[in-house]
Amino acid sequence: MNKLIMIPIVLGIAAVASYTMLIPEDSSEPFTAPIYDSGFTYYDIETIQTSLKEHDVFVSSPTAVTDHTISQYCTFFEKGLSKNVEYCTTTAVLDSDGNTIGNINIGGSAASPILAIANIETDTLESDKEITYAIFETVIKTLVCDCWEEESADFESIPEWLDAVHAFYYDSDERNIKSKIDNLADTEILLEITSKDDSVLRTLIITKHV
Repeated sequence: MNKLIMIPIVLGIAAVASYTMLIPEDSSEPFTAPIYDSGFTYYDIETIQTSLKEHDVFVSSPTAVTDHTISQYCTFFEKGLSKNVEYCTTTAVLDSDGNTIGNINIGGSAASPILAIANIETDTLESDKEITYAIFETVIKTLVCDCWEEESADFESIPEWLDAVHAFYYDSDERNIKSKIDNLADTEILLEITSKDDSVLRTLIITKHV
């Protein structure tokens, strides 16, 4: 059974934490585990592209990142330690007007990924809400499973979970927060909401369980 955890983060510290999740220190440890051969693949971005076209959302072709900038796109934390990957692809996400609203990054070994990160930035949580929900729901259903209704004990649907996270954000006086769904189809799903000066950043992180 999966487990839901919602965590408010102290303002000031959270902004740094969210930032370093994407751009960690060089001293981070490389991630190697025998789970690269299971779960989603790099080719799944094609399914995401096709599905999001139905919502007038365009996802660009993947660009491979293998140089020193890889930590800016595909780094995550495990037990408090930042983890690097050796290979990463990044795509731009554009709305129907051609405006860039975020990106989807997938990384791991060159043969198979271990994590996926979807970043969506809007003026407020209510801005382009339907589009944002469609992006996150598509990413989860494609990379994790289309089994939320059967396996999630906390919420009946992905939009219901997103609604609850949004409500938690507002109840926390718009502090930066995290919400985690654990052990859904052997993955961990983390959603972060980070307040910025004139926008709100939502980061969905999917990692395979060891």
